Amino acid sequence: MAPVGGKKAKKGILERLNAGEVVIGDGGFVFALEKRGYVKAGPWTPEAAVEHPEAGASIVGVNCHFDPTMSLQTVKLMKEGLEAAHLKAHLMSQPLAYHTPDCSKQGFIDLPEFPFGLEPRVATRWDIQKYAREAYNLGVRYIGGCCGFEPYHIRAIAEELAPERGFLPPASEKHGSWGSGLDMHTKPWIRARARKEYWQNLRIASGRPYNPSLSKPDAWGVTKGTSELMQQKEATSEQQLRELFEKQKFKSAQ
Repeated sequence: MAPVGGKKAKKGILERLNAGEVVIGDGGFVFALEKRGYVKAGPWTPEAAVEHPEAGASIVGVNCHFDPTMSLQTVKLMKEGLEAAHLKAHLMSQPLAYHTPDCSKQGFIDLPEFPFGLEPRVATRWDIQKYAREAYNLGVRYIGGCCGFEPYHIRAIAEELAPERGFLPPASEKHGSWGSGLDMHTKPWIRARARKEYWQNLRIASGRPYNPSLSKPDAWGVTKGTSELMQQKEATSEQQLRELFEKQKFKSAQ
C-alpha cells in the first residue's frame, strides 16, 4: 500500500523485511485506512497472496470482519492461489465469533446491529468446534478468532483439536466434553442432551418473536476517499447527523 499525499517516501516491505522488521498485514486495518483516504490498497484475495511472492510471506490468511464460514471460503481461495503459483505458506484464520451470512463487502460493520446489538449472532462453542475441524482439514494451522470470541470459544478450538495436539487445555477440567456434565441433571430430558449428536445437530432458535433471521446491510459503499467515511478530529456535528439520518431514511424507502 502507498501513502496518499505523503511528502516522504515510506520504506518498502522488502526493505523493511531485509532490515529484520516483523511486518504484519491486517486487512481490516488497511480497509479502515483506505476508507478514510489515507492509503490506496491494491488487489486482494487470492491475488495478493500470489502476485508478490518476493515479499516472502510466511503466513497467509484472513482476520476479522467475516464469520468462520466466509473466512474459510476465503482461505480456500488463498490456498488455491498459492498452489497455482507453486508457492508454500502457512495458513491462518481468525474470523468473527458472529454469524454474518448477510453482511456485504465490508463485513459486519455494515450490519445494522454493529457494534452494540451483535449478541444474538454469537456462535456457540459447538459452532466453533466445527469451524476448528474444518479449518484443520483445510490445512490451516494458525487457528484462532477475532471480535466476539470468548474464552470458551478458544477452549472449544483446543478441545476439538486435542487428538492432534495430544492433550486437552487446562480449562477442560471445568466442564464435561460435549455436555457430558448434564448426565447428572435432575430432569431426564436434560440428561438426554449429554451427548455429542444432540449439540452437533441442534437448530438454534433466537427467541425473538417477529424478528427476521437476516438483516439488510447498510451498504454505505467502499469508495476510496468518500467524504462520509473520512476520519475527522472533531466530534460529529448535529448537522452531519441530520444529513446521515436523512440519507438512511432515503435508503430504507428504496
